[in-house]
Amino acid sequence: MQNLIELDPEGLEALMKRLNQPKFRAKQLYQWIYERGAQSFDEMTNLPKGLREALSRECRLGTLEINVEQQSADGTIKRLYRLEDGQFIESVLMPYRSGRQTACISSQAGCAMGCVFCATGQMGFSRQLTSTEIFEQAYTYARELQAKGQRLSNVVLMGMGEPFHNYNAVMEAVQRIMSELGIGARHITISTVGLVKRIREFADQNAQITLAISLHAATDESRSAILPINRRHNLEELIAACHYYVQKTNRRVTFEWALISGENDSPEEADRLGRLLAGLHCHVNLIPLNPTHGYQGGPSDHARVEQFVRHLEQHGVPATVRVRRGLDIQAGCGQLKSEVTRQSTSLGE
Repeated sequence: MQNLIELDPEGLEALMKRLNQPKFRAKQLYQWIYERGAQSFDEMTNLPKGLREALSRECRLGTLEINVEQQSADGTIKRLYRLEDGQFIESVLMPYRSGRQTACISSQAGCAMGCVFCATGQMGFSRQLTSTEIFEQAYTYARELQAKGQRLSNVVLMGMGEPFHNYNAVMEAVQRIMSELGIGARHITISTVGLVKRIREFADQNAQITLAISLHAATDESRSAILPINRRHNLEELIAACHYYVQKTNRRVTFEWALISGENDSPEEADRLGRLLAGLHCHVNLIPLNPTHGYQGGPSDHARVEQFVRHLEQHGVPATVRVRRGLDIQAGCGQLKSEVTRQSTSLGE
């Protein structure tokens, strides 16, 4: 069956031609899919009944199949999706008291980067997602929120996978998120562990999309031990690429730092980080480590976190502590794996 989410306006026109329908029906169909958030063909009341029946027989509105859905005590929703080939991915919707609704979406099934404290990295790489599979995660949340009189306001590509390892598909999906869901570039964040060539390519596009770098260590020795990518692109190369990004876009870089108790949360490490980032237009997001089954490290305590922030401020580096969300359903940053593993096993994959 044809997934209508794959089709651009020209593709919808071609479909209408094949179904012996006038060209204007394609525009009506597009409006139902993207402007009105229709969840079934029966809702498309200005389309002839015969066309709706033909669409029901031959087409579908998306291919992501919800296998498991969980809701956290804080309102965070995590979904395990089964893809057409039997692979699994997870995505998360995070509602905030301000009214902001943020979708955290995946770019790959698994991940090849091997970051030791990340559950997705521990599971290994299965395959790239298509641009439609990436886009559809955001689209599905947007459509459902619209039905409740709400809207998806932010999208972060911080789910399963390394977005810059699937660069072209990710950028195609992001363009669709902006054009078809109406989410501005500055409300979209792409996170990377540091693929230097892609960071520079991303800077050259000057898309005004927020760039986040998973940093987590301030020396090559310590970073290479937890993020294998650092052996290919060391900190000198990475920070130079970040300066290039700021120069080309006039936007600041966000650095993600998972605070691991007794590992990278000391005042001395904060000072090393402050010196590394000195003079760079940036901001540091501090995240007390979220637990995973494959890594023994634990989160820093409150006093240690506050001390880390103060030391960064002494170097003129702004930092904030990210609110940890969805931990009771393993939906926090770096935790997207466990449900995939369990469900794949139970289904005999």
